[in-house]
Amino acid sequence: MWSAGCMEQWMPTAAMVVTNIVIAVMTALLKQALNQGMNRLVLITFRQMLATVFLGPIAYFKERKRRPKFTAEVFVYMFLSGILGPVLLQYTLFVGLEYTTATFAATFSNLLPVVTFLISLAFGYEALEVRSKSGSAKMSGTLVSLTGAMLLTFYKGTSLTHHHHLASSPPSTPVVVSSDVNDHGHASAVRWVLGSVSMLANVVGFAVWLLLQRLLMRRYPAVYSATAVMSLLSFVQAGALALSTQRITVEMWKLRGTVEIAAAVYCGVVASGIGYLLLTYCVEKRGPVFTAAFSPLSQMFVAGIDLFFLHEPLYLGSVLGSVLVIMGLYLVLWGKREEAAAAASAAPVKPVPVQVAAGQGDVAEQQERV
Repeated sequence: MWSAGCMEQWMPTAAMVVTNIVIAVMTALLKQALNQGMNRLVLITFRQMLATVFLGPIAYFKERKRRPKFTAEVFVYMFLSGILGPVLLQYTLFVGLEYTTATFAATFSNLLPVVTFLISLAFGYEALEVRSKSGSAKMSGTLVSLTGAMLLTFYKGTSLTHHHHLASSPPSTPVVVSSDVNDHGHASAVRWVLGSVSMLANVVGFAVWLLLQRLLMRRYPAVYSATAVMSLLSFVQAGALALSTQRITVEMWKLRGTVEIAAAVYCGVVASGIGYLLLTYCVEKRGPVFTAAFSPLSQMFVAGIDLFFLHEPLYLGSVLGSVLVIMGLYLVLWGKREEAAAAASAAPVKPVPVQVAAGQGDVAEQQERV
């Protein structure tokens, strides 16, 4: 049986694997819902509302006796986290999917480990000793993981399964095509640039959000309460944006069909509720670079859903890319673990105070000499 220390050591890793499975399933549901014409801001509003309803009671009962003081500074951090994470990051992702392709958007999202690592270096949250083994492992692991993610996206190779699908499949299409403008010419180039900028903003914003969570947890170390309040704030923010920027109609707010209802409930309860909770927990325990290093895993899980549930063929490029992603993640995690071990061994050991009672002077004298 595993000891409590071993369980605590591997819990963040297991939590990030589960989080990426949640993201993969969410991506499949979102594609279906957006294909049916569901409004982006309405989807975000319903998602955050359900997350608030789900997390509110849990946060109240679990942390009511140890909840820290809610200050104005903490509110500002939560307000910024709510509008940056659940609202703007989701919206920029949807815009990027609409103006480019799903494959292109997935490629940009795999830049997250590198962007997070560079931002952490710039703000002093991460130290990099290139000559040390841990620093070289973190740098090379990030690059190897990124290379594997790129290989997953751009190299297909021969089909290893479902040989009746050997014919080349058409390229990925945008999730939502709402413009009547011809895809050729200047208008198409402008849309592609806008989609690229939107995905770049999504990646950089996600990296900043991870760092913001680290600062928030230092000031308000109550994971359940912080996530519940952020969900509530983002629900209000997304609803206000939807009401102020969209033409208000009853039809816009109706959930039509099983797919839209399932997408809203799953994204709200599982993704925004449990997913954000796990993500915040991992940032608190291991930091933003550790959390971001797992982002390419979601693409691997999407490939698994395509293979076993949607019966899409498995290609050689997917296998090779997955191997590189796993190798890169191992190098990053090994580097982080070596750094933590070195920091723990270098920390000064505090002497244990000894109370000297009558007749124990000889014991105290021996301890003093030691």
